Amino acid sequence: MALPVTLYGISSCDTIRKAKAWLKNQQIEFEFHDYRKQGLEQKQLQSMISVLGWEAMLNRRGTTWRALPDKLKQQIDQASAMRVMLDNPAIIKRPILARGDQLHLGLSDRQYQEIFS
Repeated sequence: MALPVTLYGISSCDTIRKAKAWLKNQQIEFEFHDYRKQGLEQKQLQSMISVLGWEAMLNRRGTTWRALPDKLKQQIDQASAMRVMLDNPAIIKRPILARGDQLHLGLSDRQYQEIFS
């Protein structure tokens, strides 16, 4: 039996569109969880952070990060990063792919081939 696959992100993201297309082209069934529309529970986010690391998950290149107050950006730590991610899910790097109990961050053809080989 195939492991369940969930793709986490926001539907307006180009990288999410590419990840969806990759999965569909490989005929891999998956659920999509749009954490902007469906939200993200604190417990779920904490679980992701414990595996992937809050620093890896925090997108410091996007407009959401740039819009944060400078003082917050300078003093960011795991607790404040988690609050920011819960309040502004668009700041979480995308995609996050869950396959069974494994989590993977980002998208590359090679990475996805390894995950599903």
